[in-house]
Amino acid sequence: MVKTVRRKSSIPIILMGYYNPFFTFGLKTFTPGCKDAGVDGLLVVDLPPEEAVEMKMHADKAGLDLIFLLAPTSGPERIELIVKHATGFIYYVSLTGVTGVRSKLDRTIRKQLETIRKKSPLPIAVGFGISTPEHAKTVARWADAVVVGSALIKIISGSTSKSRAVQNAGRFIRTLKTAMR
Repeated sequence: MVKTVRRKSSIPIILMGYYNPFFTFGLKTFTPGCKDAGVDGLLVVDLPPEEAVEMKMHADKAGLDLIFLLAPTSGPERIELIVKHATGFIYYVSLTGVTGVRSKLDRTIRKQLETIRKKSPLPIAVGFGISTPEHAKTVARWADAVVVGSALIKIISGSTSKSRAVQNAGRFIRTLKTAMR
């Protein structure tokens, strides 16, 4: 699928997943296969940098960025550790708990991003709980990228057909883009 998309687009492609399937596939085969397909980076949501030595070695060798997560609970030492090991960008999880549609944003996002920026020149993407165009507009003032997942999935899954899903998703994405301009 990535090869097909890559033939039509040069936008960066990041694979997001859990470590076990990547590990089971075999990192020695997985990472160069990702690069050959056109993947630019990996976001392994359950892999902290303390346990990422093997993944980082294979990702670096293949020329893939390895993106790590920071959260509202990340203290100065954790931020330093992530900044030291991250490549590509840093993914800031905007809330504690599980992802999903939310009615309001955490009030500490801006302050946390300012703290991270003092430590790293890498771009910062913010996700988890970004659910509305107003959320996207607010976060876009402080972040380099805004990640909207659950709200988009909710719109797609609530559609009555594939064509309706494409229309509804496109409409929603346009409202997000408009809000962020």
